[in-house]
Amino acid sequence: MAKQDMKKDVAVPTLGFIGMLRWAWAQLTSMRTALFLLLLLAVAAVPGSVFPQRAVNPEQVAAYLTNKPTLGAWLDRFQLFDVFSSAWFSAIYLLLFISLIGCILPRVKKHAKALRTPPPRTPSRLNRLPQNGTIEIESAETSGISNEQIIADAAKLLKKRGYRAEARPEGASPSVGAERGYSREVGNLLFHISLVGILASVAVGGSFGYSGQRVLVEGETFVNSLVSYDSFKPGTWFKEESLNPYSVKLDKFNITFDRESTTHFGQPIDFTAEVETRRSPDAPVQKENIRVNHPLRINGADVYLVGNGYAPVVTVRDGQGNVSFSGPVVSVPQDGMYTSLLVIKAPDAKPDQLGFQGFLLPTAMTDETGFAISGDPNAVNPQLQLNSYYGNLGLDDGNPQNVYVLETDQLKELNNRNLKAGGIVLGAGQSYNLPDGKGSISFDGLKRFVGLDINYDPSKRPVAIFAGLALLGLAISLFTPRRRVWVKIKTSVDDSGREERIIEYGLLARGEDPRLESEAKELRKLLEQQWPAVVRAGV
Repeated sequence: MAKQDMKKDVAVPTLGFIGMLRWAWAQLTSMRTALFLLLLLAVAAVPGSVFPQRAVNPEQVAAYLTNKPTLGAWLDRFQLFDVFSSAWFSAIYLLLFISLIGCILPRVKKHAKALRTPPPRTPSRLNRLPQNGTIEIESAETSGISNEQIIADAAKLLKKRGYRAEARPEGASPSVGAERGYSREVGNLLFHISLVGILASVAVGGSFGYSGQRVLVEGETFVNSLVSYDSFKPGTWFKEESLNPYSVKLDKFNITFDRESTTHFGQPIDFTAEVETRRSPDAPVQKENIRVNHPLRINGADVYLVGNGYAPVVTVRDGQGNVSFSGPVVSVPQDGMYTSLLVIKAPDAKPDQLGFQGFLLPTAMTDETGFAISGDPNAVNPQLQLNSYYGNLGLDDGNPQNVYVLETDQLKELNNRNLKAGGIVLGAGQSYNLPDGKGSISFDGLKRFVGLDINYDPSKRPVAIFAGLALLGLAISLFTPRRRVWVKIKTSVDDSGREERIIEYGLLARGEDPRLESEAKELRKLLEQQWPAVVRAGV
């Protein structure tokens, strides 16, 4: 009965709110949790390579949503088209960041305390250590060297070997305690601190950086302002006034094709964009080159060469004889011969808006079936083959359109190979009058264009620095052995009453240390050289 009453009186302790917070913090800041979050972050990044990302390929995302509306809607709901800016990916990233900091701070505090802690006390029996030995030396009366002097000399010798040594001359058996390898933990901490630095730098780069694309035709100038970009992706905290003013003008684009190989004939082997740059409005003009994998670095931004093609110069006149469009038109290469898709829109034409779509053939020729093809990527015999349309281009209703696609729903055909008027075939310098007095189009010349990818990432240098420090810390932690050494003097009197002094030493490794034996041999050699010695027993 008494036992039952005692059981009823026992109160089960509860954590409470503060206790739960402490428990959660302890779990979050454990190294096991940090490793799990690091693995989880890698797994969470996988969908970013499986599904198209809106920030990189918005057209592919739109096509995915159109082709698979049900699945696409669910994927979009879970932000799988915006993986790296999604709430769940950011949460994992932030938790990993906090976990690493929580792991590092206690270890830094503990290591700082360990640096101030003297080496462990000297064991009473050094002969039980993995590496040990003894050296017999002359007595103090014969050699004139006291025990205190021997201990002091041994401490200096160990300090020269990189040990943190403490002389202990007191007691019946004076000794020296020494330890090395504290830099191993320093390297480990440096690695983890650098990892935090990399995560923080990447976060800063993603917040304050930006990336954009621009198609630049020969003779055109790109100015680093928002209106000059064809597409632009800012960071979370990007501000327009942070854009550094500079300009890039494309003077000429040179491309070299393979003319010797029989298997790769006509393939491009080198690209060079000759540009003029101004690093500020008042800066002098500089001539520079942009090549593949050799970007232009200007005012902290990297300008990459990512594409190229032809831009035929055309002039479109409307039915009233007025110029409704004039200038280069970017064409999109479709194959290795630079057969390029071309779309021309003339919304200012009157009385009807005009549109053209077709192909540019850099070196026009016909195959055995009589079909027009391009036989060479160089512009030896450039030719435009177009269909023409008139009506409403759909540009006035405010809905965005792809500049490389002609919406023909509200247009009527003027020229087509299946119509009586046939298609439009223009060589360089030729013009064509549209049927029914709708206007004319002329092929005035041919230029080249380049596709530029402009990337500004303020985290590149910090990431490089922290990555180098991480490698340095990893190397230090892997190749620095953790060892302890003790040197002790034992004094005895033999049967004849003669005093005997023996230096006893022992070494102990903390962890695997295949070089401990060689360290013991080197230490013995240095001790024997320090004083007149006679070896009585060895390792």
